[in-house]
Amino acid sequence: MQFSSTLIQGTLVKRYKRFLADVQLPDGSIVIAHCPNTGAMTGCAESGWKVWLSPSNNPKRKLLYTWEVVLTDRDHWIGINTLKANSVVKEALLESKISELSEYKSLQAEVKFGEENSRIDFLLTDPEKEECFVEVKSVTLLENDRGYFPDAKTQRGQKHLRELSLIAKEGKRAVLLFCVQHTGIQSVQVASHIDPDYAKELKQAMLSGVQILCYGCEISPEKIYINQPLPFIS
Repeated sequence: MQFSSTLIQGTLVKRYKRFLADVQLPDGSIVIAHCPNTGAMTGCAESGWKVWLSPSNNPKRKLLYTWEVVLTDRDHWIGINTLKANSVVKEALLESKISELSEYKSLQAEVKFGEENSRIDFLLTDPEKEECFVEVKSVTLLENDRGYFPDAKTQRGQKHLRELSLIAKEGKRAVLLFCVQHTGIQSVQVASHIDPDYAKELKQAMLSGVQILCYGCEISPEKIYINQPLPFIS
């Protein structure tokens, strides 16, 4: 996924009120950027780190910058904008870069499904195969050289797991795909120490037949794209 505009480099001053970040630009001015990330962002938002913002030409927008990428003090690149995970995965699906999901003929996004009024990120179909429901989650939490999800308690994530479990029990293919937007992460596991309820739901989902896939990304101020499968440690 290529960024649609040239990103602007700055230095993070602080993230606050969950969706806001103060960033110092090269000319010394401070701007408020939108932080499109609902998680705790542990280890992703340290003051003094280099960040990259996408500018907006929409004069009606209250905040004219969006925080997209950060470079850590260990030279790890992180995709901050969790909304970009679906775009990255969609591109990879269309280009058959996810081998386990490369044999489907068509793709639909944001399709209603399940019993709890949910929308699946992607529905893959093929005349010769069962439908495949794919839910995407962005992973950015690095602890002790391992990636963890979630980085905060998530009732919404638990609901998605229950929906996927029901799909799998019906004999259809259900996939939870972890899109790892952190170049320092080489494996993924559930953060039971952060959200034990999510861990229980994930275990039940796997027992129900939900498939877990993990893919890492190449990240730069120019683009983000899926580049390698990663192991999931259960």
